[in-house]
Amino acid sequence: MKTIFLVDDSATILLSISNILAKAGYATEKAASGEEAMKKFQAGVKVDLLITDLNMPGINGIELIKQVRKLPAYKFMPILFLTTESQQSRKLEAKAAGASGWIVKPATADELLNTIKLVLR
Repeated sequence: MKTIFLVDDSATILLSISNILAKAGYATEKAASGEEAMKKFQAGVKVDLLITDLNMPGINGIELIKQVRKLPAYKFMPILFLTTESQQSRKLEAKAAGASGWIVKPATADELLNTIKLVLR
């Protein structure tokens, strides 16, 4: 079973996405901030994919990706952005930081699961 790490400062988003993923057969790990996510990564959490929000207080999604990419075990792990932002400049910034893809909120369960299947091949 693949484990997907969700990072979002919205408890509602974390709950709804983790429910969608659980129904699709994925295990989930969750964090409500970039700081909490980094603590879990540094503690050795084992995940196959990171899905992070962009706009969060403290460590934002782009900073989180940069920090995760510095960890040898996660250098090549797929990372998806899940955000309300859709500007091309933000997408390029995320890609430069190491993001594998981008999902614009609100995403349907099908959009989310199809994108996850693409990056977890």
